[in-house]
Amino acid sequence: MMNIIVLNGSPKGEQSVTMQYVHFIQKMFPQHKLKIVNVVQQINTLEKDERAFQKLIDEVKCSDGVLWAFPLYTFLVHSHYKRFIELIWECDALHAFKGKYAATLSTSIHFYDHTAHNYMHGICDDLEMHFVDAYSAAMRDLFDEEKQHSLLLFAQNLFTMIQQAAPTIRQYSPLTPHSFEYTPGEIQQTLDVRGKKVLIITDAEHEQSNEWNMVERMKRLLTGQVNVVNLNALDMKGGCLGCLRCGYDYTCVWEGKDDFIEFYKTQVQQADILIFAGTIKDRFLSSRWKTFFDRRFFNTHSPTLLGKQFGFLISGPLSQIPNLRETLEAFVEFQHSNLVGIVTDEYPDSTTIDTFLEHLARQLIYCAEQKYLKPATFLGVGAMKVFRDEIWGHLRFVFQADHRYYQAHGFYDFPQKDYKTRILNVFGPVLMKIAPFRRRFYTREIKPGMIRGLQKIVEQASAPVIPENTARPSIGTVAARSYTEQI
Repeated sequence: MMNIIVLNGSPKGEQSVTMQYVHFIQKMFPQHKLKIVNVVQQINTLEKDERAFQKLIDEVKCSDGVLWAFPLYTFLVHSHYKRFIELIWECDALHAFKGKYAATLSTSIHFYDHTAHNYMHGICDDLEMHFVDAYSAAMRDLFDEEKQHSLLLFAQNLFTMIQQAAPTIRQYSPLTPHSFEYTPGEIQQTLDVRGKKVLIITDAEHEQSNEWNMVERMKRLLTGQVNVVNLNALDMKGGCLGCLRCGYDYTCVWEGKDDFIEFYKTQVQQADILIFAGTIKDRFLSSRWKTFFDRRFFNTHSPTLLGKQFGFLISGPLSQIPNLRETLEAFVEFQHSNLVGIVTDEYPDSTTIDTFLEHLARQLIYCAEQKYLKPATFLGVGAMKVFRDEIWGHLRFVFQADHRYYQAHGFYDFPQKDYKTRILNVFGPVLMKIAPFRRRFYTREIKPGMIRGLQKIVEQASAPVIPENTARPSIGTVAARSYTEQI
């Protein structure tokens, strides 16, 4: 008999969709014991009651394996789950997890489920666990017999790996800390934000940290409407409850009970330039930042920061955590905003960081003036299509606010509305059955046909008057040069 501890990452506890998948495994493998601990619901107790936390750690230590089971919350796990992971390090409880077999099980609509599983896999590797597998289920998969079978194979594989003490391969290397202390230099020239509203949000815990020093320098660089808000001073009484009351009209259960919603509406949404500053804890930002991201869900799946210019100030080994960088980039793209740049404290001297911060400030102002938005990549396009299809389908009844928003903003851009393409797709396949036509099309017509319309656009174009950007070369260019010089 295997003794598996299931760490439940849902704020809904036993009423979680994820837990129904766990219960299905329990029902089909009665010979094994799966003990569920509602970590997210108990986070306040685990933080404040040392005995309660130690009891949980002892249960982990006595188990044969750990199943991290969670729903997706904003590219990752729930903020309270993130906080529990932080407590493992803060309370020096790593020994209980070391050598244990582990797997991850999530439920979602497959919106950045891979970034959540990558994060959890990295955590398991950092805890020196034997990571077996990740299983990402769609919320309705349990209705499908084939998906049921797949889930059972996943569970059986976990049990078998534990029984056989099978070897596992570590995927994520340990993070190498960077102990450099950033000391800002003198500011030679301040930069006028030219009427734009700038909001800098930080979670710096003390004024001697690199994060705080980067925030302070950015603040002193900019003159005009520049506001700094520390999340630790913001009244956020709790994380997202997963109750979905916001689905009808964006009304949150926390409305009027703390300061977050008013802060988000009156400051975050009203800013032209947003600068988020954070320090890496484990393989993400802090659980406080995660609470900020989760609480944004009162707007459900509707982008609310359209056209904003974004900059990030990150203290910690961001270059070693591509999953975190992808998450930050995806967040901005899904918001239909523009990521201008990310500055970290990973560089070997303060002067280099000063240079990057100044350039980021210049670029943020310039892009805000020009209302510049880069085209979205797959990170944004793919994300929007996932939500578009789900809101049109299974989720529409619950998320009616999203449905109204998507209708009003033309997000339901399904191909069937392109009548020219529909006609082509009806008659084109018939013509393709004619061998001479097909041969001519593929050998002589397809290449010039693909660019014919584009050539007309180029021929008719006239040079617009674009104001010069007096800023230095792009941050990526400067960073690459600096890195080359270091080598």
